[in-house]
Amino acid sequence: MPATLLDGKALAASIRAEARNALAAISVRPGLAVVLVGDDPASRVYVRNKVRACEETGIYSELHALPADTGEHDVRERVQALNRDPRIHGILVQLPLPAAFDAARVLAAVSPRKDVDGLHAENLGALVAGRAKLIPCTPAGILRLLDHAAIPIAGRHAVVIGRSTIVGKPAALLLLQRDATVTICHSKTQDLGAQARRADILVVAAGRPKLVGADMVKPGACVIDVGTHRLPDGSLVGDVDFAAAREVAGWITPVPGGVGPMTVAMLILNTIAAAGAPR
Repeated sequence: MPATLLDGKALAASIRAEARNALAAISVRPGLAVVLVGDDPASRVYVRNKVRACEETGIYSELHALPADTGEHDVRERVQALNRDPRIHGILVQLPLPAAFDAARVLAAVSPRKDVDGLHAENLGALVAGRAKLIPCTPAGILRLLDHAAIPIAGRHAVVIGRSTIVGKPAALLLLQRDATVTICHSKTQDLGAQARRADILVVAAGRPKLVGADMVKPGACVIDVGTHRLPDGSLVGDVDFAAAREVAGWITPVPGGVGPMTVAMLILNTIAAAGAPR
């Protein structure tokens, strides 16, 4: 029997509706500023989706689109100005930044209180300590998907393929905090297939289209596909061979419509939290 789909689009819509109701009952209007440097087409699509979702929810939003030749110092100055702006409660620096930038230095310029991506070192440290208030959006969305589907986490073996600061590491920490036994795999992992087949929960955030096939999925496992890739024919695929893996897994996220909408929904909740409003 094909795996049950984890519908991130439907769950994200429900979360946005709850957020709208919460905002209607408070006096503060949360504000989000998105800083985009350059003309990367994928980044522009992501930013447009984030800004639109915030506006539909009732969050004030600003897009600061800067030319590709903007210097790193100028970007950090723009971020610091937004730190001082009382209308702005959340700041998101869209990644990737130009290759010449020190991304960690730019992210460090964001006030931890306004770091709605949860990527400032202070917020990542709080996540390690189990005290995070602003959690990276994609990992937070993954946990919401698992909880919504009532997929057991405690005592299960979770395998995370990918060790990025944006997804892999924080996802592993969140699963560990929920009492999963966690294995992190990466480009130097030996026999990746054997590691993946041990997973009750398999999170794939490797950045390689269709890396994981059916032979790497444990029967009945929950497969979370974080990747998004546009192929030459225009189709969108993830890091998982969806059609093949669906015949083996118990649950699986589609691409598109799985993790992506949840990332935006959690950005909305983080912006509300940064404004001091109830989530």
